[in-house]
Amino acid sequence: MSSSTAPCLRRTVGGGVGLAIAAATLTATATPAAAEDYVVRPGDTVSHIAQRTGTTVKAIVAANGLDSRATIRVGQVLTLPTAAPAPVAQAPAPRTHTVVAGDTVWDLARTYGSSVQAILAANGLDSRALIRIGQVLAIPGAASGSAATAAPAAATTTTTATTPARTHRVVAGDTVSALAKRYGTTVSAIVAANGLDSRAFIRVGQTLTIPDSGGSAGPTTAAPAAATTTTTTTTPARTHRVVAGDTVSALAKRYGTTVSAIVAANELDSRATIRIGQTLTIPGGSAATATSGGVGSTFAGRTYPAHVVAAANENLAILRSMGVPSRDEMKALVAQTARDMGVNPALALAIAYQESGFNHASVSPANAIGTMQVIPSSGEWASQLVGRRLNLLDPRDNVVAGVAIIRQLVKTAPDLPTAIAGYYQGLAGVQRNGMYPDTRRYVASVQTLMARFA
Repeated sequence: MSSSTAPCLRRTVGGGVGLAIAAATLTATATPAAAEDYVVRPGDTVSHIAQRTGTTVKAIVAANGLDSRATIRVGQVLTLPTAAPAPVAQAPAPRTHTVVAGDTVWDLARTYGSSVQAILAANGLDSRALIRIGQVLAIPGAASGSAATAAPAAATTTTTATTPARTHRVVAGDTVSALAKRYGTTVSAIVAANGLDSRAFIRVGQTLTIPDSGGSAGPTTAAPAAATTTTTTTTPARTHRVVAGDTVSALAKRYGTTVSAIVAANELDSRATIRIGQTLTIPGGSAATATSGGVGSTFAGRTYPAHVVAAANENLAILRSMGVPSRDEMKALVAQTARDMGVNPALALAIAYQESGFNHASVSPANAIGTMQVIPSSGEWASQLVGRRLNLLDPRDNVVAGVAIIRQLVKTAPDLPTAIAGYYQGLAGVQRNGMYPDTRRYVASVQTLMARFA
């Protein structure tokens, strides 16, 4: 999403920037006691495999002689070391819960102090975390799903400046995710403060308590200063003389920029029509997707707050350190996820290409992350839509988040162009203000790309 998400995906940016990243904590483990083989699949990364198989990135890299980027390829057979068993305390017997209307695995994990992953494993559920009314679930104790309680008390005593809770009277067009961005808090915080259900339903005239964002941001201010002192290295604008066979999308890919940037720089119409012999201005590539340097503070004429840009740089550094799938692998992952979730693959592919060119190591100044360019507050909304917590840095979760948002927009928007516009500008913003000029160009480009991916 170029600058928005869900209801206002990235046009205005707010809370939720302190994203918890499990993949960023690469700790050494005991000497491996045994090993097994694993065949790399599309979309896999070493960190993802390590999380899924109960080992560590460091152990997999060492066992397979991988380079410092932990590069792997589809079809490669990896040796997966397993940590030597360590003595563990007797886990409490799991509780049971009978599913009622409105339950989601994510809500149950929060209610019982467990984790989504633990509940999925205990009940043999797949990654979609589908449950049915009347189903009896085993709920493992919190100790089995999280290592948070093992951290020393001194490590968790972070002081966070908080501001008093405010109130907001709901008006037509309001959504919880849009309010979270406006007030600098998170969807989950508003849901919890007002006792909303998992769908975060609100009604016109309702008075909401808007909690401060102190608890959601986490210790992001503790990041070293070097992480934010980045230089924005944008490529200077170039020119290109159109020849037979050229398309704006192909030129954007060739020059490392975006369709919308070329359209805007050359004042092209909504169809992005170009003609042979025409001289085009090719804007420099976005600093967010450059192979060196960090994330700048501006994008598409907008300047973002320092704390948002700092969070974006932190997430970009994590993506670069953990390694990401290739563009072709991400393209295949987007198509398969769309099919699995009942979304037109051509639509999902077109949006993913428009947003990032299938480059998962992309983070914008608005802290839009990964292939689908989802900001953290919209990731919260997507987590509610699918019923489990999504990690936007994880390639699979990032795609699930984007496709879930697309699916919801298609369901609720009156037509496809409005749904596409909602991914960029936010559906509430489109309904309230109509499509902005850059939104119209975005929609035209995505619809053109859909024909390409059909």
